[in-house]
Amino acid sequence: MTVADQKENAVDLLLSQHEEIRRLASTVEKSNGQTRKDAFDRLRELLAVHETAEEEVVHPFARRNIDHGADIVDARMEEENEAKSVLSELEKLDPDSADFDELFSDFHKDLEAHASREEREEFPRLRREATSDQLNGMAKAVRAAEAVAPTHPHPSADSTAKNYALGPMAAVADRVRDAIERARR
Repeated sequence: MTVADQKENAVDLLLSQHEEIRRLASTVEKSNGQTRKDAFDRLRELLAVHETAEEEVVHPFARRNIDHGADIVDARMEEENEAKSVLSELEKLDPDSADFDELFSDFHKDLEAHASREEREEFPRLRREATSDQLNGMAKAVRAAEAVAPTHPHPSADSTAKNYALGPMAAVADRVRDAIERARR
């Protein structure tokens, strides 16, 4: 194995995050109390930064470089925007309430379907069309985007342009909000 083979590539990074998202969603669905709240908070944060990075880095590359990229990305963006809205609603609910259970159950199914479609329609084409250097560069860009991404859903940031415009301010506000919440605990 060469040094280049050992570098992180964007598809592998996103796939590993999908596995963590699935694990956290299952934990939320199967638990209650503080365990559920903590798993939901971690899931919410991971989804917020993951989707922001996909929207800013991966989807634009796919749109430009894979067959039917615009159609694939538009469909995924529609799903991601719907997920932001539902995630925002879930955030307002008591995680141990019946309303949360019902909404989260549907959200979990939609989340799984979305990830599966990315894994089936977008990621294999990225592997074929992008060079190793491009995939490695995208992984670095994904990590950088996640480091400064909002940690809560912002349904009004429903496009890549809005993510770039609103994201930095939302990220600062979210990270302050998170710090205050941690201090309260």
